[in-house]
Amino acid sequence: MMSGVRLQHNAAGLELLHVANERAEAVIALQGAQILHWAPRGASSVLWCTSDSHWLPGKAIRGGIPICWPWFAAHGSQPAFPSHGIARTAPWELDHSRLNSNGATQLLLRMKFSEPMQAWWPYPSDLELHATVGTQLELTLITRNRGNQPCSIGVALHSYFAVSDVRQIEIAGLEDSAYIDKTDHGVRKRQTGPCRIDGETDRIYQSDSACRINDPGGQRRIRIEKTGSRSTVVWNPWREKAAGLDDLGAEGYLHMVCVESGNVADDVLTLAPGEETQAMGAL
Repeated sequence: MMSGVRLQHNAAGLELLHVANERAEAVIALQGAQILHWAPRGASSVLWCTSDSHWLPGKAIRGGIPICWPWFAAHGSQPAFPSHGIARTAPWELDHSRLNSNGATQLLLRMKFSEPMQAWWPYPSDLELHATVGTQLELTLITRNRGNQPCSIGVALHSYFAVSDVRQIEIAGLEDSAYIDKTDHGVRKRQTGPCRIDGETDRIYQSDSACRINDPGGQRRIRIEKTGSRSTVVWNPWREKAAGLDDLGAEGYLHMVCVESGNVADDVLTLAPGEETQAMGAL
């Protein structure tokens, strides 16, 4: 055990880091460096995730906090490329972990680039995730361009949050923000009042502000802070699309909402040779 960190394998052979300290607990898949579960001590999981029967090596896992990198959603010019990029199913390794004086566990994970990935991403790069598991969950995703030419990076922390009933929640902090409505042919609109979910929702907000999910049924407020992020994505598939997703289930959409921090669409970043960028989020 390293700083309250244990490496285990599930029944399918997926490598999982189990983190436990006096402040919180978490489960992190080394595939994708994906946070699958995080809960402060005495609380239920803040994150929604599909059942562990769907946690399979080589397959994207729905739920938790997938890392979308180096593009978000479909690739702009190559529709056959993996949706949401290559990071979420790539192997990562734990560089180190340590216990802070405040009782939280810090971890550094690095993505392991392989030769086959070059067909999708030919730019020499470093990608690392700094995670702090405590009363807050703090994540910093760092990209470095190690090549000799510029590269454009789209990135998102595709966070799935557990809610009691998505029809009863509201998302505050996006008021008056412009957004792209992907359920309405990409029409650009402006948010009036808090965001509420009453149907299929797929929006990319231009916003660098913190958000808050108010969940009266769950008697919980989830505050989503961020820096280095100019986009916020809000997503819920609603009934019809959810019924076709076997890892979500017919009623699963009622108990989750994605509020994602990143730089996507108009906010994709271009990194010069040797440049790095950081996107940070905290719950």
